[in-house]
Amino acid sequence: MAKRRQKVWQQARRTPGPAVPDVQEKLAIISACETVIRDILKPRFLPEIRPTQWNHVIDIHGAWAAGRYRFMQRYRSGHTHNLGLEFDIPFARIDRMGPDQFDIKWMRHTGQWWPLHSGVTLAEALHIVATDPVLQRF
Repeated sequence: MAKRRQKVWQQARRTPGPAVPDVQEKLAIISACETVIRDILKPRFLPEIRPTQWNHVIDIHGAWAAGRYRFMQRYRSGHTHNLGLEFDIPFARIDRMGPDQFDIKWMRHTGQWWPLHSGVTLAEALHIVATDPVLQRF
């Protein structure tokens, strides 16, 4: 009969978090992301708002927080019991891991961020966000 390994308590290994950029780099990242949203994502995936009796997308926007930029969809409810209620659901995120080095993550239906690409430049990250079909749940 095989021996069972004794369980030992130990600290969990933490993956490195995003590196916080200086103010100028942060503004440049935000500007580049907003340009992709305005020039590529909105014209391609939201040329017009189509209200329905269910939840429907009314906007695509982004937000910066703690070294990360999240791409989000804003929904409006069409249900009679909460007509007009609006809420945001993120669909992609880029994490700044170092100078011009980014990780791309995708929001799964479970609410968990799932890593897709790592160590890409900002230009590559924005191209992936704009073209990768996994990241586009529109």
